[in-house]
Amino acid sequence: MIVVNCIILGRAEAYASKHGPLDSALDGLGMGLGFTAALTVLGAVREILGAGSLFGMQIMPSAYQPAAIMIMAPGAFFALGILLAVFNAVRKKSEKKKEE
Repeated sequence: MIVVNCIILGRAEAYASKHGPLDSALDGLGMGLGFTAALTVLGAVREILGAGSLFGMQIMPSAYQPAAIMIMAPGAFFALGILLAVFNAVRKKSEKKKEE
């Protein structure tokens, strides 16, 4: 969380030093919402794989064995790797479709 806050503040400062107040405010809002969405998706993946539930509702079947590492600190790196792999696969598939 500290690193994400530093990224958001550093990016906001760099943008605000070269743009006006309205543009800077809108950029800050967009960056904040983007990072919030990214952290929410990352947390949801960790919760589903680590506990089999999301917001207290059981998502995975009862036979699912939760991956306990996903709810620990290293689980964030695994979840990020999974998400990056999925996004890269989707991007490659869409690029391949455009070429055809």
